[in-house]
Amino acid sequence: MKTLSILLFLAFSVFLTGCNPSNQKDAAGTANNQYANPFVGTAYTGHTFPGATYPLGLMQPGPETGNFDWKYCSGYNYEDPQIWGFSQTHLNGTGCPDLGDILMMPFSGTPASSYRSAFLKDSEKAEPGYYEVALTDNAVKVALTTTPRVAFHQYVFDKDKGSVYIDFQSGQTQSEDAYHKRVVESDITVENNQTIIGHQKLNRWVARDLFFVIQFDKPFASKEEVNANERDKAPKYLLSFDLKKGDRLQAKIAFSSVSIEGAKNNLKKELDHWNFNKVKQAAAQEWGKYLSQITVEGSLDQKNNFYTSLYHLFIQPNNIADTNGQYRNAVNEVASTPSGAYYSTFSLWDTYRAAHPLYELLQPEKNAEFVNSMLAHAEAKGYLPIWALWGKENHCMIGNHSIPVIVEACLKNTPGIDPQRAFSLIKKSLTENHTNSDWAIYDQYGYYPFDLVKVESVSRTLESVYDDYCASLLAQKLNLKEEYEFFKKRSDYYKNLFDPQTGFMRGKDSNGKWRDPFNPYALSHAGSSGGDYTEGNACQYTWHVQHDVDGLVQLMGGKEPFRAHLDSLFTKNVTMESTGFVSDVTGLIGQYAHGNEPSHHVVYLYSLIGEKWRTDELIREIFDKFYQPKPDGLCGNDDCGQMSAWYIFSALGFYPVDPVSGQYVLGAPQIPGATIQLPNGKQFSMIAHNLSEPNKYVKSIKLNGVELKGIYLKYDQIMEGGTLEFEMTDTPQKGE
Repeated sequence: MKTLSILLFLAFSVFLTGCNPSNQKDAAGTANNQYANPFVGTAYTGHTFPGATYPLGLMQPGPETGNFDWKYCSGYNYEDPQIWGFSQTHLNGTGCPDLGDILMMPFSGTPASSYRSAFLKDSEKAEPGYYEVALTDNAVKVALTTTPRVAFHQYVFDKDKGSVYIDFQSGQTQSEDAYHKRVVESDITVENNQTIIGHQKLNRWVARDLFFVIQFDKPFASKEEVNANERDKAPKYLLSFDLKKGDRLQAKIAFSSVSIEGAKNNLKKELDHWNFNKVKQAAAQEWGKYLSQITVEGSLDQKNNFYTSLYHLFIQPNNIADTNGQYRNAVNEVASTPSGAYYSTFSLWDTYRAAHPLYELLQPEKNAEFVNSMLAHAEAKGYLPIWALWGKENHCMIGNHSIPVIVEACLKNTPGIDPQRAFSLIKKSLTENHTNSDWAIYDQYGYYPFDLVKVESVSRTLESVYDDYCASLLAQKLNLKEEYEFFKKRSDYYKNLFDPQTGFMRGKDSNGKWRDPFNPYALSHAGSSGGDYTEGNACQYTWHVQHDVDGLVQLMGGKEPFRAHLDSLFTKNVTMESTGFVSDVTGLIGQYAHGNEPSHHVVYLYSLIGEKWRTDELIREIFDKFYQPKPDGLCGNDDCGQMSAWYIFSALGFYPVDPVSGQYVLGAPQIPGATIQLPNGKQFSMIAHNLSEPNKYVKSIKLNGVELKGIYLKYDQIMEGGTLEFEMTDTPQKGE
């Protein structure tokens, strides 16, 4: 077996030489691609995947190594010894499983009954737009790439009798029972001996329609239905080809949410040839455009971390519109977009914090398309998206956090967005009841009472308050005085849940009585245990006042009590009392949980109370502990790029604590230098003088040669271009 593995690896090296004739890092415009490592976050709780992707594209062909568990939200874990097959869609870093559509597994000779295969770990490679592996049990070498709407597979067989197993039932689910129920209807037709078409109605995280066409470059000699299960609605096919050792087989898989004709048109318009290298190079070049927008200086590890983060950021949102602009909307109607783009995969509870501010900074035209997709979603559904997947609403998480994304873009006058249209839909979403938004109760009490709102009452109040604040700013911009006053008043509702005796945000009932008994360290999770908080506890959620830190300081009795309480967050090592599934609460420093998004702005609060040295100190600790360029290098779910966005902003030395404010709170840079190519043609550079392991504190900051006073960098200052210089030192600058 060892000899066979060596021979397979040597053969695979020849195969790779044939399908990868040029070194990607030398290709024009793709120099930074070499630093992006798709395997980062594929172990522990990162929930990323290493498959081939196209920036913001619909398809992500890649390997599956497991299912039926939270561990497999993306379908892949780096530490697994077997590959189950290669599916066409994946979620990046989410906390719930879905997608993993149409599992295909090639083999030659006689396969195992499960069709799964061990693989040579050294042969498994991934880069932006490409994935490859050698399967030892199945005696086949696999390479994957993709266009936006068409996955492209290439197999080279190491034995005679090349075949392909296709599982149309397969997909990522939370249990084996859910696996058997995910396909509601399935209609599959063998159109000819090279083409299979079909339509499926699926229901897991969202209910959706999947139309597809699978096309091979060689005819299959026979088709057999195998592994039938009476619980399944979709079949599993075994296709046998007249192929011998060394032969190559290619397959193209096109998807559409609209129709089989839409899938066929996507295939015809995006991939009308069989040149695998051409597609691979086109994907690499497109990634190069995104990854070259920021040029960084630093060590190999620093570059790997930075460009991998940038790569993860642009895997999603995903354009689900066909090439003709048609898509299936939030109420399952076929609609059309004149721009040709309708985006979904919006993990907004996470991404409003830093990912969308980064999209707005780097790609405002794309962010405008994201925003207009959200507005179209609301016009169909009746309210703005909360967590949208394949154009549908899954109501995962809380708040209406498309609102800060939309408001930020409007306040920055991003072209292509109608602020009046936006505000009308924001107002409707914040005043007409829908799932997890009981506005009559909210306005009657000025908070969500835990006896009337049984789950996440404190977190839902705090998250809603921020959306109200955002709405008030857009109303103010539009000179809507009455609406401004209404939402401004609401934005203070957080004060109604602050308990001055304990110093925490605490649940309160409809009679104004505090939750008793009260344990600020008790974690809660709505899906498994109820409770007043969302994937967290009072220690973490007390700081969720992004828009009014001064008001929170006053509630706590001033800066000194505020600082002491904030210190305790990072130093209290009390064991958290788990009341259910809390695997999301990771990346701990005391009670601070960097692996979950409500904590992401908290280290910057020290800067806001004149203790910036402590912000500097904690940022370095987070970087050292929780961002490593290796499979288990992320401390929590990447959450559709939010963990990565925190890294990018913080590496550059500033962060959007209040994303809609147009201001970034200054921190401490973690790379020696960077230059951003701004969308207006200007450049903004950051230089960290004397940055080193001991020199983690900021001594002084200059913008265009002039000392920068205060703790903010403004969006307009960045967009004007220029140079931000940090002078670093090993001495904490206390009292400044």
